[in-house]
Amino acid sequence: MNNRKIAFGASIALALSMLSVPAHATLVNLVQNGDFEVATGNGMIDYNTSVDGWSNTKVSGGNGTQYGYNFLYAPGTADSTGADGWAGNVKFWPTVTNSPTGGNFIAGDGAFYSGGISQTISGLTPGQKYTLSFDYAAAQQSGFDGPNWSSWTATFGGESFQTATLNNPSHGFTGWENASFTFTADSNSQLLTFLASGGPNGVPPFALLDGVTLAPVPEPEEWAMMLVGAGLVSFQVKRKQAKANKA
Repeated sequence: MNNRKIAFGASIALALSMLSVPAHATLVNLVQNGDFEVATGNGMIDYNTSVDGWSNTKVSGGNGTQYGYNFLYAPGTADSTGADGWAGNVKFWPTVTNSPTGGNFIAGDGAFYSGGISQTISGLTPGQKYTLSFDYAAAQQSGFDGPNWSSWTATFGGESFQTATLNNPSHGFTGWENASFTFTADSNSQLLTFLASGGPNGVPPFALLDGVTLAPVPEPEEWAMMLVGAGLVSFQVKRKQAKANKA
C-alpha cells in the first residue's frame, strides 16, 4: 500500500472518530413502533388488531361507545382486502400509494367516531425541546363520492399543532406530505396523541399517518461542538492530502 492510500485511510478514520463526538448529540427516535410495523395484521386498532406501543381511544356517538375509527393497513391492502372494523370493512379508492417508508400505515376517519391514537413517551427532560416529524396524506373510502379534506392534530403534553389541511378530490388521493413540529417537554413522561379531522361527514374522509419520529433538538453547545469537529475534520483531511501529494 503506498503512502497516499495510507494517508487517505488515516484521514477517513480521523473523520469518523471526530464525527462520533459528542455521543449524546446523536438523535434517537423516542417513539416506539413509529412506523407501525409491529402489529397483528389489518384491522381496527384495539378492536381486532393491536399495534405495539399504541392505543385507540373509545368515542361515544349514535352507535354507542366504540373504538375510534382508526385502522392499520399493510402495504397493498388499502384498496384490495381493506380492513375490518366494528361498522364493517373499510378500503379506499385505488389511488392510494405506499407511504415513504413503504410499510404499514394508519388511517383515521376524521368525521366519524374520530378518536385519537396515543402513546406515552418516557425518558424526557423537562424544558428540553423535541422535534416531532411524520408523514401524512388524505384518502377517501371507496364506494363514496365527493371532494373531501383531512388533517391531523398532534398533541404532546400540553401543546398541540395541526397539520396543513389536505384537500382531496372525489375518489382521489393527495399523495404523502411531511410535517414537523417542535414541542417543549414539561415532565419526564408525556402522552403523544394523533387525532384525525376531516369533512364533510358521510363522504368519508380519511387521514393517513406513518413514519412518526420524536427526537431531542440538539442544544446550541452541541451544535457548536459538531461544527468545530467538522471544521477540524476538513482541516486534517486537507493536511493529510497535501502531505500525500508531496510524498
